[in-house]
Amino acid sequence: MTMLTPDYSLGVGDRFGLEGEAQLSAFIAAARDGITLFPVWNKSHREHHLIGSVPGDVRREADTAVQRLGWTAPYFVDADHVRPSTVAAFFAASDWFTVDVADAIGRPAPPDALDDFRAVWQPWTQRSLPLPGLTGGWTPTAAELRRSAEVYLDAVREAAATWQIIREGIGDRLVRLEVSMDETDRPQTLADWLVLLLALAHHRVPVHSIAPRFPGEFHKGVDYLGDPRLFERTLEQFIALIGIVRAEADLPSNLRVSIHSGSDKFSLYPHIRAVLARTGAGLHVKTAGTTWLEEAVGLAQAGGDAWALMREIYGAAWRRFDELVAPYATVVSLRRDELPTPDDIAGWSGSHFAAVVAHTPASPDYRPALRQFVHLAYPEAARRGAEFLDALRAHRDRIAARVRTNLLDRHIRPLFGGLATAPA
Repeated sequence: MTMLTPDYSLGVGDRFGLEGEAQLSAFIAAARDGITLFPVWNKSHREHHLIGSVPGDVRREADTAVQRLGWTAPYFVDADHVRPSTVAAFFAASDWFTVDVADAIGRPAPPDALDDFRAVWQPWTQRSLPLPGLTGGWTPTAAELRRSAEVYLDAVREAAATWQIIREGIGDRLVRLEVSMDETDRPQTLADWLVLLLALAHHRVPVHSIAPRFPGEFHKGVDYLGDPRLFERTLEQFIALIGIVRAEADLPSNLRVSIHSGSDKFSLYPHIRAVLARTGAGLHVKTAGTTWLEEAVGLAQAGGDAWALMREIYGAAWRRFDELVAPYATVVSLRRDELPTPDDIAGWSGSHFAAVVAHTPASPDYRPALRQFVHLAYPEAARRGAEFLDALRAHRDRIAARVRTNLLDRHIRPLFGGLATAPA
């Protein structure tokens, strides 16, 4: 079974599992502001593999933070970017499953499946659909829906197969299901989105959020690159299509869009808020790895041995540049010659490194390329094991303050402050 979920939720990553209370404290402060927002702790198979953690670690972190801080509203633990080959490890710990179908996009579906699905999309051709920003609405053609079906049907079939694996593994336990296709090169069109919604209903995938690939670039750890107005129009049109299809197909009543931001898409926040205010739609936003970046900046600011450790981590990561960047090739834009060398860093102070990496676009010191690379350097921190974790614990107060402030003042309040939210 799947569960109904709140209108607004925010995904928070914590690679090393020490900042759960700091993260939750931001949600508690938001609740005092009247913002009903629900935390979703997320960690992928890839990150578990690189860190050496297991899904149960995330569940323990979330449960411990909730118990210690007295959180009484819903919260979730996300099996992030799972596939059929990796999902079983998350059964016991997760109540939110983000099924990643990006690798199946473009894979040909069997001809009989395409023929069967034609009867689903054919009635939508030559039908005018009222969508915001399009005078007279949008009338899908048979040609564009057929092309989209050829590209996306097998991805939906994989989502259905993965859901079947999840259901067999967890029984009747209530969970939330998300389908993700954001880590791809090509943004989805209106035809793609219509086909996806129809195919999910046709295959009875009880999806409660969908993470599309929006226009523009969503690189890790840095702001959006693209036209925010185009993003806003696309988001609102996708929300409108959900409403249209949901009225006629078997889709969950609380289906919403999920934005996998890659963290810190500050220039989009006013546009997202505007759409939410106009539509009253729910939303999930996943920020992911900014917590590790706040840890890195906090250690650099601490100076002394903590800064020396960060210099070592950076130097080792710089020498592994190709290896560390490869898994994130679709969501970063980096060249090694954009980065300072380890010898360069050796002459910096910790405070200068912090100023260069901290996401303060107005600062003359800020260097987006370096921030992106530090975002990807966490496996080198993990190699330090207890030495790195002990440094985080030694500077817990400094780092926790950064984590809390980052979530509350730079994400939660700009995105959701003042919006009408569902009751807890």
